[in-house]
Amino acid sequence: MARNAELAELAESIFAASYDKGATGLDTAAWKACAESGLTTLTDPEVGGTLEDSAVLLEAAGAWAARVPLAETDLLGGWLARAADLAAPDGPSVAVTGSAAAGAGDTVSVELARVPWGRALVAVVLLDGDRVLVLDTADAAVTEGANIAEEPRDTLTFTGVTPVASGAAPAGAAEELALRAALARSLLLAGAARGALARSIGYAGERQQFGRPIARFQAVQQMLAEAGSEVAAAAASSAAAARTARTAGFADPATVFAVAAAKSRCGEAATAVARIAHQVHGAIGFTREHDLRLVSTRLWAWRDEDGNEAYWNDRVGELALRAGADGLWPLVTGRP
Repeated sequence: MARNAELAELAESIFAASYDKGATGLDTAAWKACAESGLTTLTDPEVGGTLEDSAVLLEAAGAWAARVPLAETDLLGGWLARAADLAAPDGPSVAVTGSAAAGAGDTVSVELARVPWGRALVAVVLLDGDRVLVLDTADAAVTEGANIAEEPRDTLTFTGVTPVASGAAPAGAAEELALRAALARSLLLAGAARGALARSIGYAGERQQFGRPIARFQAVQQMLAEAGSEVAAAAASSAAAARTARTAGFADPATVFAVAAAKSRCGEAATAVARIAHQVHGAIGFTREHDLRLVSTRLWAWRDEDGNEAYWNDRVGELALRAGADGLWPLVTGRP
């Protein structure tokens, strides 16, 4: 607990120091500070961090709308490279799935759409069937794109390039990669929801209407209370998923269930919290000058990335049916 508190304090201090509500793209200052503190490779065995440590870091990143690919680099790109017995890229990276066409010699060609932080990455770790390829992004043609939160979602086109490294993919890599991405997105959503609530509480205490702060009106208090319950649910479900993944491993049905439930619940919370936050702020919350948009647009974008509510609700249903009447309670609670 003490370690997590120290980690949260460190992360908050880094993100607060470089916070710029008008900037887009990679926050190089925050990235450098995170790298120097070991946060960009937190779950690397040489660093020794756990998934629960990563949960603390990503929740803080979501709350501050941090413009750094921490989840992509550590939980996805770094993990897949290490799982294939390859050296993790030294710098921002991400793992994606795709089908590369073989060319002359050892060259490959592949087009990867909507790659998170594509233009800022040093490498892409590609899961291509039963093999893992590390591709240098300097060899890629980049077509820039973005999600609604203005985070880079670029198309990277590799034509006849030689991979930096290649290795055999571990068993179940595709499923684990999808679960890791959904878990990371859930944690970021929980943080963004907390950030939206904090901004709403602050604004309600400052905004005067009829001679008193709007926070003193019962209707506003009820909305903020509802948002608070949604934030608590998102935090609890995502933290539980991280804990289950650490203790049981990603191949365990309990982890699949926990991650599926967390991503679905955090997506539901995202919708509710963003709606309430904008109701409390009124028209000013939709302006570019106000920083509420940084978290609300991330809530809208992230709830649909790495599987939306419908997709993960289907997974929850499938797991529940497969468990049957006798297995449902142990699946939900993690107890016999």
